[in-house]
Amino acid sequence: MFYKILKNFFLKKNVTKRLQNQQPILEQQKIETIGLLVDETYFSKTASLVEAILSQGFRKEQITILVYKDKIKSKEVISEPFLSLKNISLSGEINKAEVVDFLEKPFDLLINYYDVNKYGILLLSIKSKANFKVGFDTVDKRVNHFIIKELVDNYKEFTSELFKYLKILNKI
Repeated sequence: MFYKILKNFFLKKNVTKRLQNQQPILEQQKIETIGLLVDETYFSKTASLVEAILSQGFRKEQITILVYKDKIKSKEVISEPFLSLKNISLSGEINKAEVVDFLEKPFDLLINYYDVNKYGILLLSIKSKANFKVGFDTVDKRVNHFIIKELVDNYKEFTSELFKYLKILNKI
């Protein structure tokens, strides 16, 4: 327990430092690739969320998913690449190759599908090389370029609002 508190303290310090140095990236390009960062601790309908995105005209090959969970049970099976607090060091380094690949991929759109400020998942959002980041209003405002005020359980309303505004911004 003490280690978890200590790790969260150092992650908070790391995230705060990165947020102060973060510059907005606003490129005017169409969205071809989508990264989806989901906190499955509170939202377990990732497949339904992906279907809602696919219904907007995207293909499955264009979407890459990364799942974050606070605790992963020993016999739990997760089909998508996943990460937990256990895989992040005190200095914010990540020791899973599939997660590092996700962070290095230059997505046109990163959907941060979580509404709680957890420093492990915030660090992933900040480290991502995505051009345009979208998330919820309850998360630190400096993480995302575009914020939608909605509840996490209302994934259909979230996706319809998101794609309505992406059309207005001429991103799709």
